[in-house]
Amino acid sequence: MNNKGLVVVLTVVVTLLCLYYLSFTFVSRQVQKDATAYATLADGSVSYARKQAYLDSVWHEPVYNFLGMEYTYKDVKNTELNLGLDLQGGMNVTLEVSPVEVIRGMAGNVEDPALQAAIAHARKRQLDSQEPFVDLFYEGWQQNAGDRRLADIFATAANRNVISYSTSDGEVLNILRNQVESSIERSFQILRTRVDRFGTSQPNIQRLQGTGRILVELPGVDNPERVRKLLQGTAKLEFLEVVEIQDYYPTLTSINSLLVQENKLKAAEKSIPSATPATTPTDTTAAGQDDLASQLTAADSTGADSLNLEVSPFISLNRDGTFSSLVYSVRDTAQINRILARADVQELLPANMSFVWDVKAFAPRQGATNNDAQLLQLYAVQRERGGRAPLTGEVIERARQDIDDRGRADVVMVMNGEGARAWKRLTGNNIGQRIAIVLDNYVYSAPVVQGEIDGGVSSITGNFTVDEAKDLANILEAGALPAPAKIVEEAIVGPSLGQQAQTQGILSIVAGLGMVVLFIIAYYAKGGIVANIALLFNIFFIFGILAQLSAALTLPGIAGIVLTIGMSIDANVLIFERIKEELRGGLSMKAAIKKGYEKAYSSIIDANVTTLLVAIILYVFGQGPVKGFAITLIIGILCSLFSAVLITRVIIEWMTKKGEGSNMSFQTGISRNLLSGGDINFMGMRKKAYMFSGVIIALGLGVLFATGGLNMGVDFTGGRTYVVSFDQPVSATDMKVALSDDFGGAGTEVKTYGASNVLKVTTSYLMDTEDENADDQVQAALVSGLEAATGKRFLENAGEVGADQFTILSSSKVGATIADDIKEASLEAGLFSLLIMFLYILIRFSGWQYSAGAVIALIHDVLITISAFAIAGALGMTYEVDQVFVAAILTVIGYSINDTVVVFDRIREEVGNRFSKSTILSTVNAAINNTLNRTLMTSVTTLVVVLILFLFGGEVLRGFSFALLVGILVGTYSSIFVASPIAADLLSRKKEEVETTSKTAVRQRA
Repeated sequence: MNNKGLVVVLTVVVTLLCLYYLSFTFVSRQVQKDATAYATLADGSVSYARKQAYLDSVWHEPVYNFLGMEYTYKDVKNTELNLGLDLQGGMNVTLEVSPVEVIRGMAGNVEDPALQAAIAHARKRQLDSQEPFVDLFYEGWQQNAGDRRLADIFATAANRNVISYSTSDGEVLNILRNQVESSIERSFQILRTRVDRFGTSQPNIQRLQGTGRILVELPGVDNPERVRKLLQGTAKLEFLEVVEIQDYYPTLTSINSLLVQENKLKAAEKSIPSATPATTPTDTTAAGQDDLASQLTAADSTGADSLNLEVSPFISLNRDGTFSSLVYSVRDTAQINRILARADVQELLPANMSFVWDVKAFAPRQGATNNDAQLLQLYAVQRERGGRAPLTGEVIERARQDIDDRGRADVVMVMNGEGARAWKRLTGNNIGQRIAIVLDNYVYSAPVVQGEIDGGVSSITGNFTVDEAKDLANILEAGALPAPAKIVEEAIVGPSLGQQAQTQGILSIVAGLGMVVLFIIAYYAKGGIVANIALLFNIFFIFGILAQLSAALTLPGIAGIVLTIGMSIDANVLIFERIKEELRGGLSMKAAIKKGYEKAYSSIIDANVTTLLVAIILYVFGQGPVKGFAITLIIGILCSLFSAVLITRVIIEWMTKKGEGSNMSFQTGISRNLLSGGDINFMGMRKKAYMFSGVIIALGLGVLFATGGLNMGVDFTGGRTYVVSFDQPVSATDMKVALSDDFGGAGTEVKTYGASNVLKVTTSYLMDTEDENADDQVQAALVSGLEAATGKRFLENAGEVGADQFTILSSSKVGATIADDIKEASLEAGLFSLLIMFLYILIRFSGWQYSAGAVIALIHDVLITISAFAIAGALGMTYEVDQVFVAAILTVIGYSINDTVVVFDRIREEVGNRFSKSTILSTVNAAINNTLNRTLMTSVTTLVVVLILFLFGGEVLRGFSFALLVGILVGTYSSIFVASPIAADLLSRKKEEVETTSKTAVRQRA
């Protein structure tokens, strides 16, 4: 080896870099320990507030000195090895920016029937189509608008500079596409500003290219509702004049009279006495009831309570049953919304008046009759012509959270010059009156103006918590989203489940590493020690490079490391087996080592490149956990090439530099004659193997058809999933029956999840609704059903459950459009992998016969793995098919081709075009026998670590590791009994055709 010095230098440099970057992780852990010690109370409990106060105090303080360079705790946190949400808890959200509002805005919000029908068509088609929304909209427009052109509705005054009545449909579509794209980009920038100021360490936000979606990951978040409000709030800020009740009293009496008269007519039609409508509580889907924020002040008295009218729900549901104020129970706000939305009620309202709810509920006063529910105030506000507000949030330049002179959290706003002048005029015209500060159609504050406000600086107060004030300031300063952002996918992992995943992951790594280390030493003696040194370097480099790249280590990423442990031994197995062959051939130790490395290079490169290609495909097409697995696998493959090939050679040559290498050995008493010199007639068994494979595949597909298909997870079907922990074992079947009514008969699956006291509940309930409160409604239905069925209490903050309690450890949601995209991406990834493998084998082995044999074997492996899932399900061992399953299938493809190319490489060495049909078969047979030791050794080492992953990796990776177990076994089998025999048969047929052609040519010449 001529570049030993370069290898040593590179190893030292990479090692030092890894140590440097990993040192931040150790410092961060030490600061966390110090914070915990500071926050530990006398009774042994830890005060979260004290711990957070300690961490806040050192956030900008130096905590690490490296060679004279000081790093604050903030610097340390931003450089440490990231842990994924599944290892530390937190929230993962995918938002979709709605193009509907962009299109409506471009059309001037006209109520054109063809426009509305086209949008409805696009929304429906989007559920099962990958086409851009604008194209689907145009498809709907052509179906509903007749001969009308798009310019008819988009040539508005606002668009006069870009769209005229002569603009073609194609040009309008391009403008719409550009507008949607710019809205998505603007939303991304605004959301990134909001997330960066949210206060969590190492947040991740990125655009998912090719879609209108934005991914947000917030590690350690323990308040999902706060995150949803922060991300989905459009930040449409308006300053509106409040209309006092005495100023629209006649309107209220007219609405009441309309509804009372309607009730009398209905009663007369039924020939029953009219009566005051019942005030039975209605559904509780009041808009905004879950983000209520400020206590109400006493309503102004109008003196109207002296009237004695028959009253409608609009008045009877009011707090005091009169017109003195409009304050309702939260549970009744949905009914009031329906009343106010009626067309006949809207006709009674002044054109410039509308109603908006306060953002935060308050408790009834002591002694009130309606004291069984929270209350909300309804405000009447006045707008200018066209529904515009006299002042909007575009004038806000800066906003910050502050504390007012009464010690309350508030938000201080600074307006630009234009806003300052408008605000001075608005406040000056309304002295003694109230001005409502309305954000996203909810009143945050409605103060009485004491005097004209000059200078453009004012504050919003409303009994906020500090976090609420921070978030409001954040949203105001970041700006308004150009279009609403809807959460289409969400995953929440509780900290206790994250800690459990950490423990299982570490156990898997340690156990897998220990088993491989012992096995390799027992088989390869001193060579095994060298291989293990390279393996430790490999793992160390993986963690160090992850830290350098600021990539997150996830649970699937740990699976990638565990798999790398098994696969990284493969290169050393190839080298050591070649060295043993050369030693048996009579070469000296030094010569055998040199020859062994030279002959193994080709197979090592082919084996690793094919797996690397699959890992890259996984990264490109995968999402979330699949990307984490792919990143780790890519790093592991590259590191193993460096460590297993270059580092081991430096060490081995150093160990053999004296004499003829008498201090080196590559076999023990166990392995000396094991599987060497075999002469098994594999080619003679190939037809039986074809039949055996066919029977297994037919059986699996038959079971699949009989049972209705695989157990598809929410990744492919859409829905919500909850992992629920109880204080003692519960029956999954009983819980499914109990939840069926609560979930309205929607499809629901309940099964145990790793332990008899943990259930995984999956449901499609309310997945088709656009209601922003659907997430809360589904969880409320789940909690209500479980409480009724078990008699246990719900522990809201996920933690260790006590007696007669249960808690939700994690939850996730996948919308229908996301599920459809994942299915498409999974299919594309599978087909693309097969195509890439075919082309790579074709290029490397210069024969389509090799490519055909390899790809047929890969399809065979995938079908048998799927069949194994179906048969396991029929036997009661059900594993979900999700994104991680797809990662397992593609890994099986990479692993199987890895085995196959090693055999092909040996065949290529010997076959050529000079042999007859019988010689081709015997040569392939010999090639398989000669590589059998390597094939089985690689399989055994990888199987060991995957089996440990299956046993100790946790329920999340159970299906993944089961697929790998089956895939590794089948991949080893197919390399011997499918890929090689098919290639041999095709090569033989080619040889026969060549010989036939030659004989024909000879006869013709004769």
